[in-house]
Amino acid sequence: MTSGTLNPGEPHPAAKDALKFLSGMPMAELQLHLNALSSCAIEGNRLAEICAETLRRLLDHEPVSDRYLLGLAWTIRSSIKEKERLTRKRKPA
Repeated sequence: MTSGTLNPGEPHPAAKDALKFLSGMPMAELQLHLNALSSCAIEGNRLAEICAETLRRLLDHEPVSDRYLLGLAWTIRSSIKEKERLTRKRKPA
């Protein structure tokens, strides 16, 4: 293995931060994300399907791979940032 390659079974170092980010969110907010993702998943949105299942597994304390965890954290973080951007844009100066 080279220094820039993960060893088999070694989690991505950022996965700990992703789990910390998600674990620090209020349960009510995680439930809102789960509901929104589940609604989009019903329509066949592949990202929503994967993220909803990953979040469900996380909430049920089931094993989640680091790449799924990273994808979920990135998706939720991006959603929060976009909501903040839209909120700032609507406020009068």
